[in-house]
Amino acid sequence: MVWEQAKTVLKERLGDAIFNLWIDPLECIASDADQIRLGCPDRFYRAHLDRNHLTTIQKIVTDLSSSSCTVMLCDKEVPILPVAQAKGQLRLPHIPEKRSFVRSLHPRYTFDAFMLGESNFLAQSACKSMINGEDTVGPCLYINSSTGLGKSHLTHAVAHTLLAGSPSTRLRYITAQQYSSEMVRCIQNKSMDQFKTSFHDQCDFLLVEDIHTLKGKKKTQEELNELLDSLIKSGKRVILTANTPLRDLKGIDNELQSRMSAGLTTTIQAPDLATRYRIVEHKAAQGGLDLSENVISYISQQVQGDVRRIESTLLSLSARVSLLGGPVDMEMVREIVADVIGLPGNLTTELIGEMISREFNVSYKDLQSRSRKRVIAFPRQVAMYLGRKYTKESLESIGKTFNRNHATVLHAVKVVSERCRHDTSVRRQVEILDRKMLEL
Repeated sequence: MVWEQAKTVLKERLGDAIFNLWIDPLECIASDADQIRLGCPDRFYRAHLDRNHLTTIQKIVTDLSSSSCTVMLCDKEVPILPVAQAKGQLRLPHIPEKRSFVRSLHPRYTFDAFMLGESNFLAQSACKSMINGEDTVGPCLYINSSTGLGKSHLTHAVAHTLLAGSPSTRLRYITAQQYSSEMVRCIQNKSMDQFKTSFHDQCDFLLVEDIHTLKGKKKTQEELNELLDSLIKSGKRVILTANTPLRDLKGIDNELQSRMSAGLTTTIQAPDLATRYRIVEHKAAQGGLDLSENVISYISQQVQGDVRRIESTLLSLSARVSLLGGPVDMEMVREIVADVIGLPGNLTTELIGEMISREFNVSYKDLQSRSRKRVIAFPRQVAMYLGRKYTKESLESIGKTFNRNHATVLHAVKVVSERCRHDTSVRRQVEILDRKMLEL
């Protein structure tokens, strides 16, 4: 049989380690003179094989077959065990029974529940690319952000997706502190060989959170560096998170930093106004809160940065409604927001710009761009006009917010003032925005 002959050649060419990991588990589902169909354990496995070894396999099969024979990769059908035999997830014969180690997962931290915006789009797309076995971001993904901006939500979503869609993928999901503690325990118990085996040889996908907590832990860093090197060379996938950009990590060995930069490094920024609006709307619906558009708008404008503060605001609001009864009114909302974030500070041009971007359905980045298109230029002028009217910022400061100079701000104020005098629709539009300014 051609496939059996091909396996012998592949073992000699690839070596025992790669052959046993990536070739031996393949199942020849069908074979004839024109085609060989090879069953893969899951889509992650298939994607790696397609990217790294299919060309070699095809060449060897072509050389061995007397005719042109095409190699096709497909997912192997996993037999369904009787209920009495099934214990947890199904296991393929070549995968160790205890194949995954996963920290507790939040049931709502899924991709469907992740509020996507400009601030987190790259990080979310990169995570999905890693799951699908694509080679667009490299073998190692490094995500950093301040607390409460979605790092854990994304890593939990990755774990949920892998466990549900690729049950044969051996996933290790831990915090850096857990990794360090387990390593120390194994050193004390003289079982480091077992520790290395569980991570180096029995792991297809590694998730490690809070890398910054390894500051100063030289031995742990050395072990993690060795692990990353082993996994990356074997074609495995790694996602790491921290609260600091990779270049700013303190107390982390240069060699480990270099290893962690083997793929994409990305930062999750604080959500913009439009994203915060969707977050408030979504989480309010989840909590059974019926909020008006004005209330949602007020909360999303006032509660910025950490998403957990939005959750705290809505939780307090829900508790107040449940205990006191009655509808949600603006006075109640203002009081709760003040408790969560403190009394509102002075209005800023940046906050006005975020509100204008939502009202005119343009991105905040567009307002800061050099574009002179009317659909962008006029909202930018209105934002400058309102910034001059409602803030104590200088003309230079207002202009800097939109990458302009003070002369452009003066021109914007003049243009909007003139249009308000001569164009009824513009005047009414600005009057509506004036009322919104009073709510900020």
